[in-house]
Amino acid sequence: MDHQPKFFENLSGTGKAIGVLTSGGDAQGMNAAVRAVVRMGIYVKAKVYFVYEGYQGMVDGGDNIVEVSWESVSSILQVGGTVIGSARCKSFRTREGRLQAAYNLVQRGITNLCVIGGDGSLTGANLFREEWSGLLEELAQKGKIDEEAVKKYAYLNIVGMVGSIDNDFCGTDMTIGTDSALHRIIEVVDAIMTTAQSHQRTFVLEVMGRHCGYLALVSALACGADWVFIPEYPPEEGWEDSMCVKLSENRARKKRLNIIIVAEGAIDCHNKPITSEKVKDLVVQRLGFDTRVTILGHVQRGGTPSAFDRILASRMGVEAVLALLEGTPDTPACVVSLSGNQAVRLPLMECVQMTQEVQKAMDEGRFVEAVRLRGRSFENNLNTYKLLSHKKPDAELPKTNFNVAVLNVGAPAAGMNAAVRAAVRVGITEGHKMFAVIDGFEGFSRGKIKEINWGDVGGWTGQGGSILGTKRTLPAKYLEKIADQMRTNNINALMVIGGFEAYLGLLELSAAREKYDEFCVPMVMVPATVSNNVPGSDFSIGADTALNTITDTCDRIKQSASGTKRRVFIIETMGGYCGYLANMGALAAGADAAYIFEEQFDIRELQANVEHLTEKMKTSIQRGLVLRNENCNENYTTDFIYQLYSEEGKGVFDCRKNVLGHMQQGGAPSPFDRNFGTKISAKAMQWISKKLKETYRKGKVFANTDDSVCLLGMRRRNLVFQPVAELKNETDFVHRIPMEQWWLKLRPLMKILAKYKTSYDVSDSGQLEHVAMHSPKEAETGAI
Repeated sequence: MDHQPKFFENLSGTGKAIGVLTSGGDAQGMNAAVRAVVRMGIYVKAKVYFVYEGYQGMVDGGDNIVEVSWESVSSILQVGGTVIGSARCKSFRTREGRLQAAYNLVQRGITNLCVIGGDGSLTGANLFREEWSGLLEELAQKGKIDEEAVKKYAYLNIVGMVGSIDNDFCGTDMTIGTDSALHRIIEVVDAIMTTAQSHQRTFVLEVMGRHCGYLALVSALACGADWVFIPEYPPEEGWEDSMCVKLSENRARKKRLNIIIVAEGAIDCHNKPITSEKVKDLVVQRLGFDTRVTILGHVQRGGTPSAFDRILASRMGVEAVLALLEGTPDTPACVVSLSGNQAVRLPLMECVQMTQEVQKAMDEGRFVEAVRLRGRSFENNLNTYKLLSHKKPDAELPKTNFNVAVLNVGAPAAGMNAAVRAAVRVGITEGHKMFAVIDGFEGFSRGKIKEINWGDVGGWTGQGGSILGTKRTLPAKYLEKIADQMRTNNINALMVIGGFEAYLGLLELSAAREKYDEFCVPMVMVPATVSNNVPGSDFSIGADTALNTITDTCDRIKQSASGTKRRVFIIETMGGYCGYLANMGALAAGADAAYIFEEQFDIRELQANVEHLTEKMKTSIQRGLVLRNENCNENYTTDFIYQLYSEEGKGVFDCRKNVLGHMQQGGAPSPFDRNFGTKISAKAMQWISKKLKETYRKGKVFANTDDSVCLLGMRRRNLVFQPVAELKNETDFVHRIPMEQWWLKLRPLMKILAKYKTSYDVSDSGQLEHVAMHSPKEAETGAI
């Protein structure tokens, strides 16, 4: 499909007025969405209005609907909740209320609304849109507005963004606020685990989710909980017995703590509620374990938004403005949502109807259907959780007589341990004997290899770094010794978790197949590196954690600058030659510029940035933030840029520099990395089992085709196995980066939000898609 790129410069907002409101329960990241709508709106020369206090403010009018400027949304990116307020509104549910709201909007010429809220808020907006022309006619009859206004403001355009921590909206993989809520839950779980460990306690944690078990399910997956209760998948009859057996078995295996997660809307198969107190009483009565209940409550809605939520909300906000500009009287109200890593537009009412279908299925006891309607991401989470949490008795496990080795290669990345845990447990479930290699290929050559069991990887999901140990050494100089070890330990398949070195390592091993039969076995790589520079995958394990570290640090640095006015900070990030961390960090932290290797820059650009900051210091926002990727340019070093800015900014601003260094590799993995690591690794292990069956001939495994050495990566919306030999053509080996990188498309976004004139290719957006009902088969093949 060879189409000309379409740029939004052709879309002008002149003469248009956009109202933005937040409604329903608050969620972290709403402010990032508000900021993006305001700035993108002003950028395309539209007028933008805040509607304070949701629909209530729209009905009350007056000071609740105010035109805003660029600076109005400064410094709100890192703030949780919503700065424009949200309120439940009874009067908007009446026609009189909506009539008053329509009058207030027409007075200001607002015919475009951007609504950020849950399904209730969005349904209300759609009704308002349908009634709009009728409301205007009624206002004209009452003499409140003239016929001219009825013609001029004939139709109302509506675009929604879903802000809800429950992730309970069909049609989008992630709603704004979900990732941040998971951060809050995981912080609490990690803290509770240390105290539970000390006292051999059982903790019952209640998380939010009245009608949706997403938070409970994903946090159970991310912390390796012993049991989870969610509304979509009630436990079978007699669950009390099986849960108690599971808990006591875990204790018998020397596990000092048990974690049980309960969604607040959890039910049994007769639709009766299962409460955290009920679960606690059961454990105390049956087992006599020392048990405590912790109800997380509104902590989950609070705190600063995660990097993921800021980027998601910023992308959605910009997309929402584009959708409003392109709106016609016939365009149905749409929601901007996320599919894989793409922003897509879907008809609002299709999504709402599907969301209501889930509830209906649950009410009627059709639970399998409810899980399917939730979407493939939810279904995948559930299947992975079931696979990893319950060990079958040895007698029930199949025996394949295959030995599979797992190793970490490259630099440590948060989430590697979650990936190793998933690989080991899925491997054991599939009937293989699992081996752990210590210290990468170098350790392999020295025979540092041992069998690893189900219990050995307990509690690994939340650990940062690499427990197995990892080295950057490539296998080429140890081929003979590694082949010996493979023969001695009878290794039939390899799973390598790591970064660019892991990719190079697999290329070297497959090239050595001609000489060594030992390497003619299935091999798979799971990408794990903070740099996110592995070809064949849009994301790699560890990058999200590093991004959050960068964002947190930038927040603190910005705060320090607000005390000392007129200061510019220059921050150096990791990533080798890959600008992912610098670019996405800049988007998440609201930076003024990001220097990356992929987009060459010269002295003129540096000068333009200095002038831009000089202009900025004349406004009320007197601070600047500039990110620089460590290898973006060998001559324009961090020191050089710091000295240039210091000299050119004399008398206007002063400068400070900060090199973030190895703190970007450390820390506990973020919920995204734990989850991504767990799911991608489980899938890789299932691929290995399939390949072992296919290549087992006459009592031995022999695999020498290209498709038996694969990299499993996330591509747009799906997880795909790609032969490493084919990925060679997509790789810049000198700079260790993929030749094409999806996130470069988001580069103009950062510039627009920092007030630079730029062109933004919107070819990908604009088509209204439909909510896809997926088949059960699809859940196995594709999505995360």
